[in-house]
Amino acid sequence: MEESKPGLVMGKVYLIPTTLGDSAPLEVLPISIKRAIENIDYYVVENEKTARHFIKKISPTKSQPELHIESLNKFTDPTVIPSYLDPCLSGHNIGVLSEAGCPGIADPGASVVKVAHERRIQVVPLVGPSSILMAMMSSGMNGQNFAFNGYLPIDKAERKSTLKRLERLSREQGQSQIFMETPYRNDKLLAELKRTLQKSTRLCIAADITLPTEFIQTKIVHEWGEIALDLNKRPAIFIIQA
Repeated sequence: MEESKPGLVMGKVYLIPTTLGDSAPLEVLPISIKRAIENIDYYVVENEKTARHFIKKISPTKSQPELHIESLNKFTDPTVIPSYLDPCLSGHNIGVLSEAGCPGIADPGASVVKVAHERRIQVVPLVGPSSILMAMMSSGMNGQNFAFNGYLPIDKAERKSTLKRLERLSREQGQSQIFMETPYRNDKLLAELKRTLQKSTRLCIAADITLPTEFIQTKIVHEWGEIALDLNKRPAIFIIQA
């Protein structure tokens, strides 16, 4: 692990949000994102190809060959992550990019941020869309007390048990329960919600947030049973409140 040079101003770690789908970046993202990308040449990203494509859309004139990009995903060896921040010790800023939304929120970027704090490197979060928070904002459910539960178990019995537990927790504590699913399994999850939850439990479905096909509605489970909704391959957030 490198050490910063005496008298050198240490670089910062910028958490750079991306769009939630194939929309024009600057229709969703503030101008501060463009300024950050134009001034940063070191990046930690989930996927290099899509990250380069995003950077080019934001700043078409930025030199791609001069970019230094490290990959961070489920295949990354955790022991190499601290080395990703070495450029900061030489005075370079680093940008952390998610595949969609905000780095560090339901995203592997959190591991880079953890190391940054351990090494006393300043972390700068930039404003951008979070599907989790935007779904919560528009759900009409309890925004004072909520929990994000990530992905539910794939096993049918475990998933049903988890849904029952979250519904009970919501009822006892007045807590909104947020979760998500791999887009191609959304329809199966919705069918499971209709079968498992009590008819009076409120369910919010928020799909394609910020996109032209955006869909956000909150109804009781009984009402959802009367609606034909195709969520296949559409990024979606689900929220329940009993």
